[in-house]
Amino acid sequence: MRSYKAHAKVNIFLKITAKRGNYHEILSRFMIVDSLYDTLQFFPKSRGEFIIDGEFDCQTKSNSIYGAYQALLHATNSDELRAFFLTHGVKVEKRIPAYAGLGGGSSNAATFLNMCNDVLSLGLSIDQLASIAVKVGADVPFFVYGYKSANVSGIGEVVERVDEELLNIKTYTPPIQISTPKVYQEFRLNHYHELPLKEYTYYLNTPSHTLLKELDIERANDLYRPACALYKELSSYQKKDHFFCGSGSSFFTS
Repeated sequence: MRSYKAHAKVNIFLKITAKRGNYHEILSRFMIVDSLYDTLQFFPKSRGEFIIDGEFDCQTKSNSIYGAYQALLHATNSDELRAFFLTHGVKVEKRIPAYAGLGGGSSNAATFLNMCNDVLSLGLSIDQLASIAVKVGADVPFFVYGYKSANVSGIGEVVERVDEELLNIKTYTPPIQISTPKVYQEFRLNHYHELPLKEYTYYLNTPSHTLLKELDIERANDLYRPACALYKELSSYQKKDHFFCGSGSSFFTS
């Protein structure tokens, strides 16, 4: 069967705009990393339980792909979907580091949703897939849409394409496993601030290559300082002209 690429992403910028219960609303520019991706493929297997073949450090039922399967099944109640995964598994060739802020799990989940829609001819629109995706994870809708670059807001459910040149992004991931929930908690407790309304237009409308020339690492990403507060060794890996991706631990440049 055909294989599908699940690209990594970086956050050109990531700003907190509000609180929504236990969540944080954001304004961010997501851009895919063209040279860094996992590969997903369906393969035939004996009848039985849902199988994900790949190098993961979590149980199948904790994997984002399984979460996407459950969300898709709940939304469609498709007997064809159930039957297909009795006789097929999902093979994942992992290249995107875990716990790195590069969106590997979210990209895998989104790619799985698109694969199911294609292979099983479920007939779901891209917006319907995105509404399912947000139930799996905040970053998943961006990957469902397949945009190269987009402004992402809300808790990740609002995705607006940015028509710009894809940058030649290079990533570097230190050997630090960062917990996204802990970083957001640290931000809320000790670093909380919101993006002023007057700055929205600047972030939304400025091309990514210009933003990376005009911003520094702390101004570009509100989560860098709380991440460094929790993981003291993190700042020692930061290099000149590099930026921080998501909640980390990856850095990138272009």
